[in-house]
Amino acid sequence: LLGWCGAALIARLRRGLAFGERLRRLAGVAMLASVALIASGGDRYLQSAGGWSQALEQRLAARLPQPEQKTILQPIAAPQPSSAMPSLAGGSAWLNSPALTPERLKGKVVLVDFWTRECINCQHTLPYVRDWANKYRAAGLVVIGVHTPEYPWERSLPLLRQAVKDGRITYPVVADNEYAIWNAFGNQYWPAHYIFDARGQLRYTAFGEGDYARQEQVIQQLLQENKA
Repeated sequence: LLGWCGAALIARLRRGLAFGERLRRLAGVAMLASVALIASGGDRYLQSAGGWSQALEQRLAARLPQPEQKTILQPIAAPQPSSAMPSLAGGSAWLNSPALTPERLKGKVVLVDFWTRECINCQHTLPYVRDWANKYRAAGLVVIGVHTPEYPWERSLPLLRQAVKDGRITYPVVADNEYAIWNAFGNQYWPAHYIFDARGQLRYTAFGEGDYARQEQVIQQLLQENKA
């Protein structure tokens, strides 16, 4: 069991650090610790405790320096023949705007955000979407919130209006109670982001939380493309 722990620890260290002096020193420390543990009889006690080797490995690995995480900037995908913006028809009501169509949105970079008001992940994403809408509106970005209810009580239009007000949402929101827009996009997630260029071609998608820096980079790139 101790041998297995040492092997697991070495594997963990190899993933976190480059080969070299630091790895050899840490491996030596682990070996000395194992010898001392056996000599003191502590290994029999820990074995009886269950799960000790994994806990030891995790504690030691947590003390190691982690590689810095950086956003990798890569060219965004080129539009494909079948990537035109689907229809936005079928919503039961539009808030903050008259009904919009792909044709009316030509010349604008468009972010379509599928959300629902009781989705906690959507609530976490909202501040970023709202910030992008405000920051890049003058540059040509249009954000459209497609509210597709997950539960029957989320179909209430008055409650949706209140959620839009409470969330300080000023960009267009459409109530997609019959899943017309959801189905047109073939969407399966809350939240889901579809980013279209000024020609109405899909260029980027993001599902769930996170990926915020990359999404903002895509928005900036598409706005820059539109100026060229």
